[in-house]
Formats: sequence, structure tokens, C-alpha cells
Amino acid sequence: MARHTEPLPSGELLDGPTNRRSGGTWLERFAAVVLRRRRAVLVATLLLTALAGVYGGGVVDHLSNGGYAASTRDLRIAEDTLQEKFGVSKPHLLLLLESGTEVDSPATAAAGTAYTERVRRQPGVASAESYWTTGDTSMRARDGRSAVVAVRLSGDDDRVQDTTARLVPRLRGEHPPFEVGVTGEAEANAELQRQSDEDLVRAELVAAPLILLVLLLVFRTVAAALLPFLVGVVGVALTLAILQGVTEFTQVSIFSLNLTTALGLGLAVDYSLLLLMRFREESGKGLDPHTAAIVTVRTAGRTVFFSSLTVALCLSALLIFPLYFLRSLAYAAIPAVLTVGVAAIVVLPAALLALGRWLDAGDVTPLLRGFRRRERSAEPGPPFWSRVARRVSRRPLLVAMPVVILLVGLGLPFTQAKFGLTDERVLPLSAEAHRTARSVERHFAAGALNPVHAVLRDAPADEQAGYFRRVSRLDGVEYLDTPLGAYADGKRVGRADLPARAYVRGDVTRLLIVPSDNAFSPRSEEIVRKIRAMPAPGSVHVAGDAARFADTKSVIGDRLPYALGIIVILMFVLLYLFTGSLLVPAKAILFNTLSLTASFGAMVFIFQDGHLKWLVGDFTSTGYLDVTVPVLMFCAAFGLSMDYEVFLMSRIREQYSVHRDNTRAVIEGVGRTGPIVTAAAVLIGGVLLALASSDISVLKLLGLGMFLAVLVDAVLIRGVLVPAFMLVMGKANWWAPRPLRRFHARFGITESD
Repeated sequence: MARHTEPLPSGELLDGPTNRRSGGTWLERFAAVVLRRRRAVLVATLLLTALAGVYGGGVVDHLSNGGYAASTRDLRIAEDTLQEKFGVSKPHLLLLLESGTEVDSPATAAAGTAYTERVRRQPGVASAESYWTTGDTSMRARDGRSAVVAVRLSGDDDRVQDTTARLVPRLRGEHPPFEVGVTGEAEANAELQRQSDEDLVRAELVAAPLILLVLLLVFRTVAAALLPFLVGVVGVALTLAILQGVTEFTQVSIFSLNLTTALGLGLAVDYSLLLLMRFREESGKGLDPHTAAIVTVRTAGRTVFFSSLTVALCLSALLIFPLYFLRSLAYAAIPAVLTVGVAAIVVLPAALLALGRWLDAGDVTPLLRGFRRRERSAEPGPPFWSRVARRVSRRPLLVAMPVVILLVGLGLPFTQAKFGLTDERVLPLSAEAHRTARSVERHFAAGALNPVHAVLRDAPADEQAGYFRRVSRLDGVEYLDTPLGAYADGKRVGRADLPARAYVRGDVTRLLIVPSDNAFSPRSEEIVRKIRAMPAPGSVHVAGDAARFADTKSVIGDRLPYALGIIVILMFVLLYLFTGSLLVPAKAILFNTLSLTASFGAMVFIFQDGHLKWLVGDFTSTGYLDVTVPVLMFCAAFGLSMDYEVFLMSRIREQYSVHRDNTRAVIEGVGRTGPIVTAAAVLIGGVLLALASSDISVLKLLGLGMFLAVLVDAVLIRGVLVPAFMLVMGKANWWAPRPLRRFHARFGITESD
């Protein structure tokens, strides 16, 4: 790293990196060692990758499906009390028994009771209750021709999923006089896992050939085009091995595989493209392959190292959320990014020298050979991006303002965003869990099957009726079932639906609050909040899906400022260490946020409001976004945006250090990195679009949202706003006060040029 020993004037503009040849930089020394032993490095890499593949190949059997919701102390107390005192807990499976006759007819009732008992005796079943065994009228359809069986399974999440896979095929289908359908959280999770595996294979089969074709056009030879796959395979194999180890200590989501593949392959393409372009550029200057490779590692390799660190730190913010779904995505993404970055710096240069003349042999794009000759001419960069940069430089403000207005306009729908939790509606309509759930929704009082549960402890008997009336007056409460009867709108409207023992056990009273809307609606969430805040004649705790959603949203909202703070502070510090500027990090954070807000607005317009479904195929619009997805999108897409920021700023900084002309440095930097950023965005966009082809709507949302974020960032932010901003600010881009200049001179991430 560069060291400036002389004092610098206060407020002086930053100079370029200090030339220091003695001994070379640590990257030069590292590259020299790797390249001297390139065959040993490649053989060791292949052996390590094979061992990692063997060890991590079975990781899918140890992954879990869940972790989408938080569990607060109040929720756990309510759930434990319901289980201990009343034997009540949320069923894992809901079996819909449809009959052509009345379920109350003697023959049908006898068959229903026998079926319930048969389910109850199955291994792994903790309890099974139905309309026929409980008399609970909420478990009978409005038309009286179908009923449900609520099944609770024993064991942890993994055991529940194993039991579901074994049990469901026996329970569904024809069981005269019933046609049995299956839904519920366990069945939805099982189908999500199966669909995720199928989508992963399909995405790889569809994306890989398309990506290879684009790579051939960009890299021009088969050998060069296969290099990103080499880097990607190394990174993904090592990540799977790391995930296998992580599963020994904590739960890891099945969706981590999708993210590992998408990020691993996408960033492998990005980093390989940057390194190979720089290697060819240095070779075109007349350097021998060994020297060109060392210069490539020292310049582009430094950028790759810093970029992978930046993306990994952005994704580390996911670890702050107490949901193992988000945490496990960080467990997968962080090693995927870092291993791909290291593989790109270590394996790719060694492979470049090992291939030798074969690297450029067998050009499959003869039509581009004229472009190759132009590329090696005296032009500072490809004509298109050079022309774009020059046009922006003439009237930067006039060019930038329409782009800012466009991005703000795209982001406006995000102000109307609503949030919920994942349920069976993320599956395609043809899925068993989704189809059966819609039938239950049509024929049953869905709110009664999924009520808000409240447990009231140590409540004086003479104060209970007044409390029940107050709860029943809350907006969104259809009715309240209590030991004193049913209440609606402050009045008693009937007898209790269940026997008295179902409501009172010792000093604990159980209340069933039936909401008018579904559990993930704003009104149901507000019911939970108001019950907790309302004065009660004893201690009160709330459970149910509405409570779980309210707690998850609250926990994410509480942790989100810390996560954003971590990202902003880390990115500001790292970009300052990389550039020595205070203005460049602030600009990067502002523009990245603007880009992501535009993508979030598009997601609300498409997935929440249900417009433009033809873009990604049919899906069920729930009227809200899954509360965890924007968090994941922000961390991942912000990291990828910083990836391109580092690509561009490293080249602008390098050019500025040569001639001290800010305008020229910006034009040359955009001209040289424009093709790389564009090609990288197209390639990683292809990987993300393959993710958007999933039949699971939450993966569609994630894939399309990140694709739009990458596209907007590569074209509008890096191509227009960043150069316009830097052209307007001029030399002020590189300003820093004297104390920070001294700090950067001593600790900054700069290399000799």
C-alpha cells in the first residue's frame, strides 16, 4: 500500500497513488508466486474443488424450509400456554374432506370420525381433530358438504417435513365417501422445497447455454468463455461445503442454494470479464503474458478483491435479523462472494498462462475480428461508451435531471407498499397446497379457521365481560368467542361454539378473535397491536398468524435501521479507503439508494398490484410483498451496485492519477469500463432472469427485482448519473481535509501503478 511520509497541506486535492517499485505490492508478490507455480495451483484447486463437491454434495438433505417469521417473547408465552393448558397449537396440515352428501348425515359422520381416528394413529402425528370429533362448527363448510381435519405433527421442522413427505400421499385422494385435499404450512413448505429444486435445475439448464452463448460473443473463444464457469464451479463447490458445515450448528434455508448458484455464477462472470479484459489490454501493449498477468492482478485483481469484500459486507447486514431464512442466505452468499473473488484472483491468472496461445485460438466470432483490431488501436475505449461520456460531459446537468426524475417516478409506487408473510399463494395455482387452500377459503369462514388467539391470566370474573365487549369493538373483529358466549360490536350475540373446558383452565382464559380480513392484512395486524396495548383485567398474550406477522414486521422494522447503518457506514469507509475521497462514497450511497428505490417501486406495481404479469408469467397477487424480500433485495442489490461502482471508480481514479484531468479521466474511465459493466450486467441479468422464471412467486419477485436493479444501475447510474456528477464536481471529487489525507496515505487501499 502507498505510504506518504511528508505532511500535506490542509484541504489539498488528492493525488494519485505513489509510484513504489521496490519489492512491488503485496498483490504483485502474491501473483508472482501463484504464476510461478501455476500448474500446482491448478491441480490443488481441482482436488480441493472435488473434495468440497463430495463433502457438500449432500447439503440439500440438511437444509430446512422455514424461518420466515420471528418469534417474540409475548408470542412464545401465548403459544406455550395454549399448548400446555388447552392442547391447542397451529396445525401443520389441514385436510379438506369433500363429500357429495351432508357431513352431518350418519354415514358421512361415521366415515369422517373413522378417517380422523386413522390419521391420529399414524406415526409422527401428535394430534388430529375434526368437526366430527370436536363439534367446532368453524370446521364445517357453509354448504355443509365438506369439513376439515386439523393435524399437528411431532418433532422439529426437519422431522415435520419428513413426516409430511411420508404421510401426505397416504392421506390425500379418494377415501370414500370423501375426496381429500391437503394444505397447511407443512405441505406448502414441502411443495416449496420440491418446486425450488425443480426451478434450480431448470434455471441452470436454461441459463447456462444462454450465458455460454453471450460469453462466447464477449470473450470470443471457447477457452476464454469457459473460464468464468471454472471460477464459478470452484466458488459454488466451496460454498456448498461451507454450508454443509454450517448445517451442523444451525438451520439453513433451502433457498440458500438458489442464491448460491445465482451469486456464484453471476459474480464469477463479472470478475472473470474484468480480469480477462485487462489481461488482453496489457498484452495488447506489448507485455509478455507473465508480466501482463501480474499487472492484471495488481490492477484488476485489486478491484476484484475489494469488490468481493464490499459485496460480502453488504450481505453481512442480513445476519442482524433474527430470522434464520435471512441469516442462512447470508451464510450462503458471503462465502459464495468471497470464494469466487479469491478463485478469480488465484485460479484465473494461472489458467490464463496455462492456456497460453490456446486462449485466443478458435475464435468463434469472425465478424468481431475487425472490432478486435480497433480495440487494440489507439482509441481510449470502445466508441459507443466514449461517445456517451463525451455527450454527458457537454451538458451534465441537462442530461442527469431527466434520469433523476425518471428514477424518482419509478420509485413512487413503493410509498404504497404493503407487507405480509409467505404462504401457499407463492406456489402456482396447480399446486396441491394452493388449490386446496383456495377451496377452503371459498367454502369456510377462513377467519374462524385461523383466528387470533389471546390468553388472559388472573382476570377477575366480574371484569371479563366488559373486556370482551371492548375487544369485540376493535376495527376488523368480526366476532369474539369467549367462555361467556360470542361477542360482536360490543354486544353478546350467541353462545360459545366450544365446550366450557375449551375456554377456561384454572386461572387462564382463552379467547378466539375472528378477524374480518386474512391474517396478513393491516387490520388483522392492528387488532394484535391494540389487544396488546389495551388495558386488561389481567395479563394478556396473543398468538396466531396475525400475531406472528405483526411480530415479524416489528422485529424487521426495529433491526432495519441498524442493518442500513451497517451497510452505509461500511460502504462509506471502504470507498473512502479505496478512493481517498469523501464525496465519492456519499455519491455512491445516494445513487445506489435511488436505483434500488426505483426497482422497489416496480416490484410494488407488478407483484403487489398485479400489473404486467406477462413479464414473468402468471402468479397469484396477494396484495402485498413478502416482508423479508425487500430486505434481502436491498442487501444483495446494494452490494452488486457497489460492485459496478468499484469497477468504474478504480479506472477513473487510475486515469486521473496519470494526467490530473478530471474530465478526461471520467470520459476514459467510462469508455474503458462501459463495455465491462454492460456485459457483466447482461450476463448476471441472465442468471437473475432465470431465477425470475421460477414458478414460486417470491423467487420471481427476487429475480426480477434484482435484474431491474442491476439493469438500472449499469445503464442509468454508471452510464449517466455518476459521470455527470463527477464532471460537475470537477477536482472536488478528490478533495479531503488534511487529517483524512494523512490517514488515507497511511491506511488507504491504494497500489503502485
